[in-house]
Amino acid sequence: MADESIVTDEIKAMIGTLSEPIIMEVERGAIRRYADAVDDDNPLFHEVEDAKNAGYEDIICPPGFWGWPIKGRAAVGGLSMVGAVLVKAGLFRILDGGVDQEFYIPIRAGDTLTASTKIADIREREGKAGKMLFTTLETTYLNQNGDTVAVNRATVIAR
Repeated sequence: MADESIVTDEIKAMIGTLSEPIIMEVERGAIRRYADAVDDDNPLFHEVEDAKNAGYEDIICPPGFWGWPIKGRAAVGGLSMVGAVLVKAGLFRILDGGVDQEFYIPIRAGDTLTASTKIADIREREGKAGKMLFTTLETTYLNQNGDTVAVNRATVIAR
């Protein structure tokens, strides 16, 4: 039993699965509130005139702010996509393995973003406490023009 893989056929079948898209609106006031909350006084996140002088049409978002979902809650991140299957496989302990973000073009006030999460990879590793499953979730953010503005890669560790 100890030599059996914890990567079941059901888990393997999840690779490549894509979530339903989430639509988010980016508003000027929300950008300012987020920048204030993370204590970032960069004028590009607060002042329209400063942003325009820097070549932007409006204020831009601090890294990591994606706006607010138009309907419902933002379940972007994909844990809801894999959670039930992990529990069914007996993997009850879930740990955040970190996030890597790539930013391509600035997100600005007035943008509408579409975010979709894909299960990009699932791999097994042996640790001191036993076998662990590493799931990589990749969320791609597109603006209203279809441009990729950012990609977020999150790792979920389960055992």
